Amino acid sequence: MVSRKDTNKARLKRHARVRAKISGTPERPRLCVYRSNANISVQIIDDVNGNTLVSASTLEKTFTEYGGNKTAAREIGKIIAARALEKNIDTVVFDRGGYLYHGRVLELAEGAREGGLKF
Repeated sequence: MVSRKDTNKARLKRHARVRAKISGTPERPRLCVYRSNANISVQIIDDVNGNTLVSASTLEKTFTEYGGNKTAAREIGKIIAARALEKNIDTVVFDRGGYLYHGRVLELAEGAREGGLKF
């Protein structure tokens, strides 16, 4: 019988490879993406101090649409950009979390750029 590859294990390997190269600083924090089948969430993290500065997710009560499509990802990108600009964060390092830069991850990045974040 053919065994199926563990796709999450492969993603975590890719994520570890990406995280070895990038890190968030207080001047330029890391924009970290997590994507599931039905939702998407994003955080802006300062890795030096080890704390989350801003977060947004489709699981929030204020977000009423379906969270597993590209339009929701773009909206979350705009929301995270607005919240980051409120805290005087305008430049970030994008951490795609081991996901391909395609589809919902791409839309989230474009929404964040539309909202005013630079990366």
